[in-house]
Amino acid sequence: MTHRPLLGDDAVDNHRVLQDLLDSRPGGKLELPPGRHVLADGLRVPEGWTIRGVSPDGTSLVALERTGHPVLHVLGSGVSISDLALCPAPSDPGEHGGDRGTGLTIGEYLYRDAPSWVESVDVRRVRVDHGELRTANGIAVMGAVRDTTLHDVTVTGGYTGVAVHWGAAGTDVSSITGPTFHPNRLTVTDLRVRDAIEGFYLSSVHDVRLLGACLRDVEMGFRLLPGDNTDRFVSSPDIGARIEIADVCVRWHGPLYAVRVAGWGRSEVDGVVSVLAYRDAVIRDCRLTGAGSADTWSPVLFERASGVELRDVRLTTGAADHCRLSGF
Repeated sequence: MTHRPLLGDDAVDNHRVLQDLLDSRPGGKLELPPGRHVLADGLRVPEGWTIRGVSPDGTSLVALERTGHPVLHVLGSGVSISDLALCPAPSDPGEHGGDRGTGLTIGEYLYRDAPSWVESVDVRRVRVDHGELRTANGIAVMGAVRDTTLHDVTVTGGYTGVAVHWGAAGTDVSSITGPTFHPNRLTVTDLRVRDAIEGFYLSSVHDVRLLGACLRDVEMGFRLLPGDNTDRFVSSPDIGARIEIADVCVRWHGPLYAVRVAGWGRSEVDGVVSVLAYRDAVIRDCRLTGAGSADTWSPVLFERASGVELRDVRLTTGAADHCRLSGF
């Protein structure tokens, strides 16, 4: 069933109309009209829904209240989101609030109980605009999420453009008891990030492919990380396996590095340091342009990350721009 709701200038009414529709039916198609549609708060998206506008330039959802809720929060499987611009309200979710204040979050960071996996999510032709804000991420993929595709995504402003992070059962980051849940079978293609702190990061994941990204005017390009707790709360041998990052151009200006690859993590539960052994992980065909502003800097910072192959990573301090993603 296809739904084409009428939306107006009242943010509270718009939010009520859309959330009631999403909550009242077991899936369907929600076609949003052209225009800039204000919302009093973000929307929870349950399973089975397709949400689409006419184009990222033609349809936008703008959150007004500073609750920290994502503009769209995908909490169920079989969801498709396309042809939209998402404008979060200003928020400062803090160091461990990576799934808050975003334009789009798929999954969650902390769970009260063991969750059901969110899977088969498709995101295409979506733009997130944080404006001058640098405290919240653009898009978050966190916790029990798998079989998900992000294609032709643009993020302007914010902290990290696309943050991919493990999740866990626990009330806060210092009291995690496990198990942990690690995004996997994720594909990201044609990603554009501009004027953010960081382009993207992958933390404690497996079976992830990120192919084609243009990261411009960022302080950091991207990071591959083991997570604060690496794999200590999960018995799966797959964490850190089969990761490919390829065809990425970075134009950076931060103090420390364009790329960080780390294998060690320090648990915030008890401070124990552990090391993740990556397997079949490769970073290839990347162009890094820029220079650090601190006394000690390196284009690539590589820390105890055995099992990660670097192949054809080119560095320049000039003004060259080799990005194949035009028009950005």
